[in-house]
Amino acid sequence: MKAVSEAIAGMNIGALAKRSGVPAKTIRYYESIGLIPKAKRSEGNYRVYDGRDLANLRFIHRARRLGFPVADVEKLLALWHDQRRPSAKVRELALSHMSEIDRRLEELQSIRRTLAHLAHCCRGDERPDCPILDDLAHGEGEKQR
Repeated sequence: MKAVSEAIAGMNIGALAKRSGVPAKTIRYYESIGLIPKAKRSEGNYRVYDGRDLANLRFIHRARRLGFPVADVEKLLALWHDQRRPSAKVRELALSHMSEIDRRLEELQSIRRTLAHLAHCCRGDERPDCPILDDLAHGEGEKQR
């Protein structure tokens, strides 16, 4: 990693954003929450990044695109940097995340079935009555107040 760091030393936040695919605003956010270390500063007080920062951001970007929450990304990043880690810990995080995705998929499928039913019941004509709006106002499963 040292050769890469030296080869890409001195990137500003804009260059890092472009090369990593992570917007500058998000990079600053990741720094503020401690997901990535605070950037070194130039004499002019500009953030300066190197190849290690780029590698970390690419890793984070990929993990976030796979839907891992920031807390899990932090764990994965620590495991990635720990060359003596047991892969079982990584697998456990991945399987846990898959279970959450399955739960959300079931929820989305239920929402889709409900919307399909409501759209089927709606005539979609010039009349004002609309079962979709009625359900939103007085939907099943919601307690009447």
